[in-house]
Amino acid sequence: MAAPGPLSSQADDPAPCFTVAAQAAPLPIVFDSPHSGIALPDDFGTVAPREAILTTWDAFVDELWTGVPVHGGTLIGARFPRAYIDPNRAVTDIDAELLAEPWPEPLVPERYTLRGMGLIRRYALPGVPLYDRKLPIAEVRHRIDAYYQPYRAALREAADAAYARHGALWHVNCHSMKSRGNAMNVDAGEARPDLVVSDRRGTTSDPAFTQWVAEHFAAAGYRVQINEPYQGGDLLRAVSDPARRRHSIQIELNRALYMDEAAFAKHAGFDALKRDLDAFAEALAAYVRAQLEAQ
Repeated sequence: MAAPGPLSSQADDPAPCFTVAAQAAPLPIVFDSPHSGIALPDDFGTVAPREAILTTWDAFVDELWTGVPVHGGTLIGARFPRAYIDPNRAVTDIDAELLAEPWPEPLVPERYTLRGMGLIRRYALPGVPLYDRKLPIAEVRHRIDAYYQPYRAALREAADAAYARHGALWHVNCHSMKSRGNAMNVDAGEARPDLVVSDRRGTTSDPAFTQWVAEHFAAAGYRVQINEPYQGGDLLRAVSDPARRRHSIQIELNRALYMDEAAFAKHAGFDALKRDLDAFAEALAAYVRAQLEAQ
């Protein structure tokens, strides 16, 4: 399959995200893919090369999880790229050094923000800046209001509706990862497993659910790690409350399983992985039905 064409304009579809409703009896299952968008808004103004921006893209992750609605879940995905604004970061997670003016509210940058991967990214790749300028507050506010907040609202509404109907929620935040960490990552230079399942170190999900997910994929032949090197982003914290049966985990898929990382193109492994993810969606639906019956 050929590599993707020129990065397209967001004007092709003005909606910042999409929602696919359950196509079977609805279950309190919500999957979201916050980094699978690659339509660049017209006001991005980046100086990074196209190939560097594509490395920040969770390529084809929304396609890989299209089996979720078939088995009663909801699937949400971003159309805009994380290189523009990252809906998986807290709105206070801003690198002040990127700004042309002081931010009017307190900022709480995380450790990864200092490495260039906050709400507004500094770098596409190590040593490859996204901007040759400081960003005005009005520009950042626009990104928050027009892209970040609508994505967050779509996820919140789907999660709250599922919870209101069933008294429980199982949320899966979907990502891909490079097969080897780079200099911006805590595991720089290290080969990665096939999957990483994360729950912010046991704070966003019943650990039994996290373990069930990890064991499902291990039984299918995948190399799985829990909470290493990823612990999960802010969307897990925003959606979850395990004490109220609102469980939220993150799944990272190794890109080498399904794509040529240099060409940004699917390879023969895509179909095999898709079948296994469809089987997981089916197994998860059965798991959730059993949990609801036990409730």
